Amino acid sequence: MVACEFQPGLEGIPAAQSQVSFVNGQVGKLEYRGVPIEALAEKSSFLETAYLLIWGKFPKADDLEAFQEDITHHRRIKYRIRDMMKCFPESGHPMDALQASAAALGLFYSRRALDDPAYIRGAVVRLLAKIPTMVAAFEHIRKGNDPVQPRDDLSYAANFLYMLNEQEPDPFLAHVFDICLILHAEHTMNASTFSARVTASTLTDPYAIVASAVGTLAGPLHGGANEEVITMLAEIGSVEKVQPFLEEKLATKSKIMGFGHRVYKVKDPRAKILQKLAEELFARTGGDPAYEIALALEKAVAEKLGSKGIYPNVDFYSGLVYQKLGIPTDLFTPIFAIARVAGWLAHWREQLETNRIYRPSQVYVGEHGLPYITPESR
Repeated sequence: MVACEFQPGLEGIPAAQSQVSFVNGQVGKLEYRGVPIEALAEKSSFLETAYLLIWGKFPKADDLEAFQEDITHHRRIKYRIRDMMKCFPESGHPMDALQASAAALGLFYSRRALDDPAYIRGAVVRLLAKIPTMVAAFEHIRKGNDPVQPRDDLSYAANFLYMLNEQEPDPFLAHVFDICLILHAEHTMNASTFSARVTASTLTDPYAIVASAVGTLAGPLHGGANEEVITMLAEIGSVEKVQPFLEEKLATKSKIMGFGHRVYKVKDPRAKILQKLAEELFARTGGDPAYEIALALEKAVAEKLGSKGIYPNVDFYSGLVYQKLGIPTDLFTPIFAIARVAGWLAHWREQLETNRIYRPSQVYVGEHGLPYITPESR
């Protein structure tokens, strides 16, 4: 075996061959199964996009209808899962609640038939259907209320907003949320997807795979960054304070949340779409001072750091959109998970096709041949 040079974070080291998605970070291009993200955001729906990602092709009209109906009829969760969630501490983060609930879901569907297409489809349907219900349920349970039951007459996006707010959403708001789900559905070999593929390579069940990926997504350097952006904009407080804030961050070499990406060296194409959505939202529902701060910060960062390829990523504008939709800040990352389930499941199926368990090597940098020291001599 040829020794490879150690790369922290496995940067630049391919971990899989994949047909699921493609990114060109130099020009800001993102494709799902070869289809540009801009086209999907404009013309598709989240469930159609999820089908494309997971099965590798656009569904025919009757296949899409059957897929949507299956998901609609599997939105409810077992009462024992609801009872379990009622035992979670109210102060617990919704991502922790989601990880535990996703893992528990596997207890009810423990048959592990990875060579059975019906099992595969059933797992896909249940996870896409029930994860949003779990997120909305915990939001009500932690406030001491019973969860709102899903409605079969509402679309995927509209139903989630309804379960969250117990109010049928404006169709435009549901459409905006659906586009947000499309934008977050998949993004090549990011940390949570890598976690999903490593877990999948052991041939465990898909519920454990999703729970593993949710735990990885929860970190502030991955999915949790969109929460940090809202906190940052509130901390800045006004457009006039943007420049001093940035100067302080640069002087202390601190991270500016929502900026920079391991892959993109230009503005994230998803950030461009989200910014447009934010503008449409504000035009319909009223402006937001935080957006003006965000625009000023983006301009200032471009002037200072644009030459280093540091521009807004998907997290920078997504929180502003979610906030305008009335979504609590600590639900931003669980919503990211609702969308990314589609990508995780796509990579799960792809991993199964030519599976080999992940077993990377390491570079040992410790000592050798040290003597045992007795407890009395330590």
